[in-house]
Amino acid sequence: MGYDWYLDFVDLNYKPSKTDVVCEFRVEPAKGFSMKEAAGRVASESSAGTWTTLFNLPKRVRKIMAIAFDIRGNFVKVAYPIELWEPGNAPQLLSGIAGNIFGMKALKGLRLMDVSLPKEYLKHFKGPSHGVKGIRKMMKIKKRPITGAVPKPKIGYSAAEHTKIGYETWMGGFDIVKDDENLTSTSFNKFEDRAKMMAKARERAEKLTGERKSAFLNITGETKEMIRKATLLHDLGWEFAMIDVVTCGTAAVHTLRDVCADLNLAIHAHRAMHAAFDRTPNHGMTMYFLGKIMRMIGVDEIHVGTAVGKLVGTRYEVKYVADMLRESHVGKDKKILEQKWYHIKPTLPVSSGGLHPGLIPEVMKILGTECALLVSGGIHGHSKGTRQGAKAAMQAIDATMRGISLKDYAKKHVELKLALEKWGTATPI
Repeated sequence: MGYDWYLDFVDLNYKPSKTDVVCEFRVEPAKGFSMKEAAGRVASESSAGTWTTLFNLPKRVRKIMAIAFDIRGNFVKVAYPIELWEPGNAPQLLSGIAGNIFGMKALKGLRLMDVSLPKEYLKHFKGPSHGVKGIRKMMKIKKRPITGAVPKPKIGYSAAEHTKIGYETWMGGFDIVKDDENLTSTSFNKFEDRAKMMAKARERAEKLTGERKSAFLNITGETKEMIRKATLLHDLGWEFAMIDVVTCGTAAVHTLRDVCADLNLAIHAHRAMHAAFDRTPNHGMTMYFLGKIMRMIGVDEIHVGTAVGKLVGTRYEVKYVADMLRESHVGKDKKILEQKWYHIKPTLPVSSGGLHPGLIPEVMKILGTECALLVSGGIHGHSKGTRQGAKAAMQAIDATMRGISLKDYAKKHVELKLALEKWGTATPI
C-alpha cells in the first residue's frame, strides 16, 4: 500500500534518549503483515501517526514520532519522545501506549510487557506517601510479613458479624482485617456501620493484646464518594484506605493518592479485574506493567498473587513484580527494561488468594519477609475457628523465620498441627 507511512515509525538504528519513555511489546502480526510493518503500526497509532500520508505535516511531528527501534522475534521496543506526554497525566500515558493499538486489524495479538519511565516523566508523580518503611513504622512491625485476613465468605455478613470475625482475627495475632474487592456498602453491611463497629473492636483488641491492629476498609466507588469515605476513615482513626485500583482507574487513584496523603492514610490497592488484561499471554498487558504504573501513581501496597495459591501467576512472575515494587533500581542486568525509581518510595507487595498455614513457607521462599500475607479462608476454615486459625498462620511464619520445618514446629503448637492435618501443603484450585 503506497499511501501509508507506517514504516517511517521504524528505525532499527535509533538510540533512545535519556528522556524517552520506552515500551516493550510482544507483537503478533496478522496474516499478510511482516513484523516490521506491525511494529510500525504500533509506534504510529500510539503516537503521531495515521493510516495515510497527509497533505500537510508540521515539521514538529517528525520530532515527536515514536520509533520502533528494536525487533527481536516477536518482541518490539518502542521509544516515545517526552514531548508526547502531559506531565503528571497517567490516563493520557495509557491512552497512548495502551490505547487504540490493541484494536488494530494488522495485529493478531499485542501484549504490553513493560515500560521504562525516565526521570523527566517520573518527577511529576509523588509515588507512595508512606511506602514500605512508613507502613512498618505505623504498624510497629520490624521484620516479619504483615498479616491480614478477609472475613469469608467475602460478602454476605452484616457489619456486626463482619466485626465479630474481624475481632477474632486480631485476637489470633493478625495485624489487619480486610474487606474483599466486592464489599463496599450494601443494605446488610453499610460502610459507615462497619467502619465504626470495627473501630471499637480494634480498640478492644489492641488493649488486650498490646499490639497495633488495623483494617483495609474498601472505599471503592465514585471519586467524590471515595473522598467522603476516606475522610470518615481518618476521623475514626484508621490508617488505611482500600481501593480497587483497576476498576477505579488511574485518574481516580491519582486523586485519592493526594487526598489520602493529606489524611495520613496509606492506600491498600486491590487488583480486581487485572486478569481481564494480563491473563492471556499473547494479548493485553502484564501485571508487571500494571504494578509499575500503580507504584508511580502512589499506592502503598498492591496485590501480586501467590504463585502457590488459587490464582494464576508463576513463581517467576510473582517475584519479579514484587522486586520491581520494592527495589529502587531494576533491570541493571538488561534482562528486563531498566527502571530507576529516584524519589519514588517502594510499594509493599501483597500475597493473597488461597493461602493457608501449610503454604506459608513456600510463599515466604518466593517473597521473603518484605511483604503482606493475606490468609483468609486458610484461617477461618480451621477446625477450631478463626482465632486458632490465625494463631496457626502466625506459628507458620515464626517457624519459617526460625528455619524450622512446619512438621517439627507443629509438635509443640497444636493450632498449626490441626491446620496441617486439614490442609497439609495442598494448593487450592
